[in-house]
Amino acid sequence: MTARVILADVMELRIIASRHSAFYSPLIATLGAGFLQREGLKATYRPLAPGERSHELIRRGQADVIQSAVSSNWPPLERGDEDLPVHFAQINCRDGFFLLGRTEEGAFKWRDLEGRVLLADHAAQPLAMLKFAAHLQGVRWDAIRVEDAGSPEEIQAAFRAGRGDYAHLQGPGAQQLAWQGVGKVVAAVGEAMPPVAFSSLMASRAFLAGGAAAAFLRAYARARQWVRCTPAKEVAESEASFFPGVPMEALTAAIARYQALGCWEGGLAISRELYEQALEVFAHSGAISRRWPYEEVVVAPPVSVD
Repeated sequence: MTARVILADVMELRIIASRHSAFYSPLIATLGAGFLQREGLKATYRPLAPGERSHELIRRGQADVIQSAVSSNWPPLERGDEDLPVHFAQINCRDGFFLLGRTEEGAFKWRDLEGRVLLADHAAQPLAMLKFAAHLQGVRWDAIRVEDAGSPEEIQAAFRAGRGDYAHLQGPGAQQLAWQGVGKVVAAVGEAMPPVAFSSLMASRAFLAGGAAAAFLRAYARARQWVRCTPAKEVAESEASFFPGVPMEALTAAIARYQALGCWEGGLAISRELYEQALEVFAHSGAISRRWPYEEVVVAPPVSVD
């Protein structure tokens, strides 16, 4: 009880998401399903604004916990930056993007992408993962007519307007378009490639040394276990306020698909094996000049909760 009073007096956690998606349900449910409150903590949550840099927000003390990926540390390391945040807990161990095709198409094969227009998310990690999955499926990347339609919202709008044969989107965006009859989900990128350190939580080493970090991680661990095992509709109901305008059917379908994919399986610690697989993906795309050591990017969770 004393620890909770002290924590409440010290701070309201500032949590920022590099991307806002049902893919990050373990983090969203930490707030939406009440797990933080049970630890005596309060928090604000918002997506990263255009032009903001997650590492700078943490360095300047403007954020406490940010949803990101181990790969986000590699470009600053390539530039020689120091005093970077560290990644302390896994969110997803599989890619969370889907391929959406036109409704009139038959059974999908990855090689169907060749010669067709694909509206691909061109952010560094989504594109590197998509290229790697296509490679593993025997697809010639240079045979796909890959187009950059902009942000996820712009990709959805472009596909809805009739542009492209396929779209590359996270949930619930892909499921919402399918629910609206614009297309159908034909593949999950996460099924086409091995498990990988896709997304994680990062913070400063100073924050992780404090009591608020331990309380947050206890709440997060319970939330992650809960979204794994709870019916998708119940999880969706707890998160509905975070997704205004998204039909409950689409949000539920996205969460159910992520559960089935096993995106939230495994412990909280980011394993060396998954980290090395992420390096393999980025080496394949030529996005890194060397394999950055695990110890420079990842730390163990501040408390043992597995």
